[in-house]
Amino acid sequence: MQLVIVESPAKAKTIEKYLGKDYKVLASYGHVRDLPPKDGSVRPDEGFAMDWEVYADKRNRDQVKAIADAAKKSDRLILATDPDREGEAISWHVLELLKKRKALPSDVERVTFNAITKAAVTDAMKAPRELDTDLIDAYLARRALDYLFGFTLSPVLWRKLPGAKSAGRVQSVALRLIVDREREIEAFRADEYWSIVARMEQGGTSFDARLVRFDGEKLERLSIGDEGTADRAKKAVEDARFTIEQVETKPLKRHPSPPFTTSTLQQEAARKLGFSSSHTMRLAQSLYEAGAITYMRTDGVQMDGSAISACRKAIAERYDGHYLPEKPRHYSSKAKNAQEAHEAIRPTEFWRDRAGSGDEAKLYDLVFKRAMASQMASARLERTTVTLRDPTGRHELRATGQVVKFPGFLAVYEEGRDSKSDDEDDGLLPAMREGDSPAKKAVEATQHFTQPPPRFSEASLVKRLEELGIGRPSTYASTIQTLRDREYVRMEQKRFFAEDSGRLLTAFLERFFERYVAYEFTSGMEDELDEVSGGRAEYKALLETFWRDFKPKSDEVMERQPSEVTEVLDTFLEDYLFPPRADGHDPRWCPLCAEQNRTGGELHLRGGRYGAFIGCVNYPECTFRRKFGQPGEGDGSDDTVMGEDPDTGLPVERKTGRFGPYVQLGEGKEAKRASIPRDIDDFDLEWALKLLALPRIVGQHPETGKDIEASIGRYGPYLRHDGKYAKLQSTRDVFETGMNAAVSLLAEAAQRKGGGRQKAEPIKTLGKHPTSEGEMKVMPGRYGPYVTDGTTNATIPKDTKPEDLTEEQAVDLINARAAKGPTKKKTRKKAAPKKANAKKATAKKATAKKAAAKRAPAKKKKASAAKEATEKKAE
Repeated sequence: MQLVIVESPAKAKTIEKYLGKDYKVLASYGHVRDLPPKDGSVRPDEGFAMDWEVYADKRNRDQVKAIADAAKKSDRLILATDPDREGEAISWHVLELLKKRKALPSDVERVTFNAITKAAVTDAMKAPRELDTDLIDAYLARRALDYLFGFTLSPVLWRKLPGAKSAGRVQSVALRLIVDREREIEAFRADEYWSIVARMEQGGTSFDARLVRFDGEKLERLSIGDEGTADRAKKAVEDARFTIEQVETKPLKRHPSPPFTTSTLQQEAARKLGFSSSHTMRLAQSLYEAGAITYMRTDGVQMDGSAISACRKAIAERYDGHYLPEKPRHYSSKAKNAQEAHEAIRPTEFWRDRAGSGDEAKLYDLVFKRAMASQMASARLERTTVTLRDPTGRHELRATGQVVKFPGFLAVYEEGRDSKSDDEDDGLLPAMREGDSPAKKAVEATQHFTQPPPRFSEASLVKRLEELGIGRPSTYASTIQTLRDREYVRMEQKRFFAEDSGRLLTAFLERFFERYVAYEFTSGMEDELDEVSGGRAEYKALLETFWRDFKPKSDEVMERQPSEVTEVLDTFLEDYLFPPRADGHDPRWCPLCAEQNRTGGELHLRGGRYGAFIGCVNYPECTFRRKFGQPGEGDGSDDTVMGEDPDTGLPVERKTGRFGPYVQLGEGKEAKRASIPRDIDDFDLEWALKLLALPRIVGQHPETGKDIEASIGRYGPYLRHDGKYAKLQSTRDVFETGMNAAVSLLAEAAQRKGGGRQKAEPIKTLGKHPTSEGEMKVMPGRYGPYVTDGTTNATIPKDTKPEDLTEEQAVDLINARAAKGPTKKKTRKKAAPKKANAKKATAKKATAKKAAAKRAPAKKKKASAAKEATEKKAE
């Protein structure tokens, strides 16, 4: 028998079908072992020796045993895990485990394939190789680096930065990108500028012409910076008669983009489908295991020669000859640290234009169209520029238009963009000739303000990480998810906002570990790891260089007092925490001390049990306290006006209160307020107005005729009808649940209540917990979803969908909750009894004793009579 090891059961099932009866294919369920999450798992003093342990969950142990048992009966072991560093590492772990258990067959081979198709799998079996020791060394180096960074730095954070959570090597740098963007936005000062546009018409077709020269001076974007100049320019255009001086037409070509890499797939899925990186990778994994697409962790941009031929054939069958270029297109990557060992992501068969269902089908469609477009002809466009001048030649207007003459690849696919320039004009211009004088219908002077750089979306963050060479595209999804899980960032309107905890952590790392969160250092580390994977460097030398500098630095910071650390951060963050005040007071001025005529009141950063805050040096006499990051102009100065209610004209404000962010309509006692749920990534004015309008009337119940309401309460979204309630799963359900669904949900809730409380069904079942060995389940709870191993219950962060929770995240949440210890129950101290009460209690006790004494003879007599009756019956 020949034993084949792959990662997943789905992959195993498909491959076993291709290979036939002589083969047994088993799944390892990913990695079979890892470094134990405790000190000493990597020992620098012993040549960076590493301890490995099999994952403790029962499923994993049972599977390892099944692999070992099958290996003992096999003549040949074929390691067929994924064709990348992680796949190589999984094969190495399996090999080492079988060696320890003395279950290793005499013949061991490694095969890889880029797609799970019969041809790819059978061809791979004919070309086995040995394990790639360079890739394994690169894996060991990366794993040891991440372990040493996390297990050395995290204790420093816990002790020196109250309220801080763990920090990862790549996550910390990604967080810094988001925080740096926040700083750019805060430092940004808007400049005013005006544009002058003439609305013109030629031959019945309207078009716009922009003023590009005024009083003989060429206009740049910010040239007209005030209303007075804008009015003069507008009047000059209104008074002048413009004639066409030049019509310039230029042919343009647009070329298709290459097929997807891991990074570009995540970017486009975020732009076009609104998918998170983690969701995109889960869908891609499913499509790969189903044999629909090639391997999805790659930075290669070139398709295999046979795939190019199949793609060109499909293009020729679907389109006429103009859409197929004479020669195949070949691509090379411009991304830093790109390793083009694998193909780009493409469909395995170009005749199949659909695969999967739901979100899988949407992602497959994206992959299919991008791959097909990559081998199609360029689009041909024509760009026309028309220049109009007044008789003096001192004022000049310009109109531009663009026409697609031949769509080429645009007939199939056009790459998305994160933003579009205001100056872009893809409109169609009317036919015009030199000497024509188009009719001027109106002239508009429009005020603009320069905009700060936009906050990162998932697409733009992934793109920036790849440009800088930070981490690997295959890890971006987990990196971003970790930042969200630890609540260092939040998503609003599909953009990343840095939370106060994220800003504080970044400030700490920049001040005390500046080198290790520098973009150049992290990027350089990727270069060194690439040298290891290429066999050009030794991994232990890399680790030695890192540890030689990092360990003394962490020891030095650990020796500092927390108050000293806080003092340094107080100075480092002064501009952010204490910006200039509009009232002229010193930014560190304490309003409470001033109110109570107390001298010396000055505000500083302080560290508390629950995190950092702003407090007064006169504590405990002065109890002034302000949240970290909240501006110092007084309560509510951090509020923003989102817009106004179209019905009432009242302002809609976004505020932050004691219990988190909320929106408010109006002012005073009459104001309406609504908390902002955390499961809305695209929160905007429209969402604010919808929340403020709650409860929503779904309709009248068909049996009672009474209203069914949908709203959000203390315990989340719900339905209410005639005093009865039913839970909804998400905020969106409050606004999207229809009558049929509402009646059904209310009926189900009533049935559960009527039949006694039933055991809740798990939302998702995961594997065994590595320590407790209890089965992990995601459960619905009264206060929101949670994950449990049967012993410890851990709340799931509100920005994480319960059904998307992974085993790794579940283990982290349960371990973190268990580390906090059992919840301390509040106990009320019993008041000491008054003397009068004590006398009464004594008297009552004595009375009870007398009564018991009186009852004793009767009780004894009754027992004796019962005994005598029993004896007679026996006789």
